[in-house]
Parts: sequence; C-alpha cells; structure tokens
Amino acid sequence: MTPRDPAGPDGDLGGVDHERAVSRHADPEPRCQIVRTLDIVGEKWSLLVIRDALRGVTRFSDFRASLGAPSDILSARLARLVDAGILEKRMYREVGQRERPSYHLTEAGRGLQLVIASMVQWNDRFDPAPAGAASVVVDPVEGAPLALAFVDLDGRVVDPDEVAIVPGPGALSTW
Repeated sequence: MTPRDPAGPDGDLGGVDHERAVSRHADPEPRCQIVRTLDIVGEKWSLLVIRDALRGVTRFSDFRASLGAPSDILSARLARLVDAGILEKRMYREVGQRERPSYHLTEAGRGLQLVIASMVQWNDRFDPAPAGAASVVVDPVEGAPLALAFVDLDGRVVDPDEVAIVPGPGALSTW
C-alpha cells in the first residue's frame, strides 16, 4: 500500500467536522497538533479507554472491569471522547434489562490506532517490561509482527534520524 497525503487535493481531510474540531479547544485555539491532540486524549484513562476499544470493548462494565477506573472518572472520559468524536454512543438493551449505552470507535478513534501502536513500539524499545510485552502489533491475517516507520510518498522507508519536524503554515514563528 502506498502512503498518501491525508488531505485531499483541496486540503479536505475527508469527513472531518471542522466546526466541531474547533469547538473542542479553548480560545485562543491552539495551533500545535500535539497540544490539540492532548486536549482530546491527554487526560488520565483516555488512551487506555481507546486501547480497550481497539481491542473490541464497547460496554461500560467491560471498560470498568478492564481498567479499574472509578465509575465517575470513566463516565467523564467516555463522555469526553464521545463529545470529541472519538467514540460514538449507541444504545442497546439485553432481554429483561434496561437500555444502556455502548461505545464504538469512530473513524477518528480508529485513527488513534497508530498512536497506540507507536506507544507500544516505543515502550518495547526504550522501557520494556521484564515479563515481556503485554501487547504485540501484528498483521491480523498472517500474525506476523509489524513495525511503524516513516515512509515517504514513494513508499521509501526513511530513517528517523533523517526526519525533521518543521514549522507548518499555521506556525506563529520559526524554530
């Protein structure tokens, strides 16, 4: 698969609700993508909720059992991730039970799989657990291990030492 620019020819990011994206941030709106991302997923438990959702967890009780997070905190994180467009809330009812919400990743939420996988890869390299990895990133069909890498638009893998992060069009200053 060849990498492509995430923005279309007109700069469109494909289905992103830009008004909603702007409303998630305080005034003045931060320009730095790291700050903007942390505004959404940087609270304690948020990335773990996303990790569990990537593993197929959808129900509050299952999130709580997996994470051990206090119910009030978990409720707040789920609501924040729904509000930010990371999770979608869907109602379900089991026979004889009251209606309850379930939580499902949106396209934006599934896009965070790269972030989670990069954190797994970073930890395996720089702070590995003595008992071994708790998660492994693999091809779901073949089971072969996968690694994240920088890849240019022609499909060439670029060494991290050859990568630079430079000011973009929204930067207020140069570095």
